[in-house]
Amino acid sequence: MSNQPTKDRQYDVVIFGATGFTGALTAEYFAKHAPAELSWALAGRNKAKLQAVQRKLGVDVDRLHADVEDPASLKAVAESARIVVTTVGPYVRYGEPLVAACAEAGTDYLDLTGESEFVDRMYVAYHAKAVETGARLIHCCGFDSIPYDLGVQFTVEQLPKNVPIQVDGMIRAGGKPSGGTFETTITALSRGTQNLDAHRARRRAQGRPSGRSIKLVIGRIHRIQGFWAVPLPTVDPQIVAYSAGLLDDYGPDFRYSHYAAVKRLPMVAGGIGVVGLLVVAAKLAPARRALLSRIKAGDGPSEERRAKSWFKARFIGSGGGKRVTTEVAGGDPGYEETAKMLSECALSLALDELPKTSGQVTTAAAMGPALRNRLVDAGITFRTIAIEDS
Repeated sequence: MSNQPTKDRQYDVVIFGATGFTGALTAEYFAKHAPAELSWALAGRNKAKLQAVQRKLGVDVDRLHADVEDPASLKAVAESARIVVTTVGPYVRYGEPLVAACAEAGTDYLDLTGESEFVDRMYVAYHAKAVETGARLIHCCGFDSIPYDLGVQFTVEQLPKNVPIQVDGMIRAGGKPSGGTFETTITALSRGTQNLDAHRARRRAQGRPSGRSIKLVIGRIHRIQGFWAVPLPTVDPQIVAYSAGLLDDYGPDFRYSHYAAVKRLPMVAGGIGVVGLLVVAAKLAPARRALLSRIKAGDGPSEERRAKSWFKARFIGSGGGKRVTTEVAGGDPGYEETAKMLSECALSLALDELPKTSGQVTTAAAMGPALRNRLVDAGITFRTIAIEDS
């Protein structure tokens, strides 16, 4: 059902950050796929850049002033819209004022963060207010973490009900980061202590599901289905676990492990080494500045490079004597498909009949199969590879 308190607002959707690399792709996709009856607008702090985006899109939509350093401008945007979409990151640096404005106004909020610290901090600070006002605060609405959140839900749907369930997820992808994504990654790597503190505060505030067990299992490096499965400590398993806690369909005892699928063992060792060096460098200010200077904010892969990019997320679920293997796959994960996912989230919230939810929720809990159907129609595949007795 629609978010009733905001049904009569001026705009159905406002896109904040359309002058950035991913934001421009999101606005382009939304302009092509939003139905004519949907009222939407672009928001940002630079009027000239917003006007240039609007001209490129060839759409007649309003342009709104919004600046993360001007809370009054964010309040005005939130109060004018049913749904606000933001691509302005790193979110741990720029995101909180807009979350606060949307939670206070009862406005649905969507972002593309992959920052665990930000997700945890926003839960502690604004979940209760959003429940009170009816706002749905939905983070990680792109490659982080929709393929995994909806992919695990798709897998669980094919297993017996009310039984313990174990799901292992494995991701393979090919692509190149933008300046914004690289800055977000380096920022997150530099904030290990803050990440841990935010996670502990979230656990204290949220508690555990009553009468159910939800656990993330780190796992170990092992060989499976022709690949080396390497534990992958991203935000994605955190989102999967939160969905499992919100949805009883995941069973009384749910376990999830998250891996990168790597073809050759030397690549595993090389990858671990590179990540280790990045973690060390990100914590040292001079090295961090040098890393961030390599890719400028607003830069990103060319259209030709994006056309060659891809992702495949495979899930192996077992429970109640059944074993199910599924796959979610698509094109350029970080940009083309991410812009698609974020836009379809906004369209789903605006147009679909959905479960009544509020507070900080996930794509699986708030939209689930309705969003999955939209993504399938948009060219992202969800398929069942095998169902067998375990």
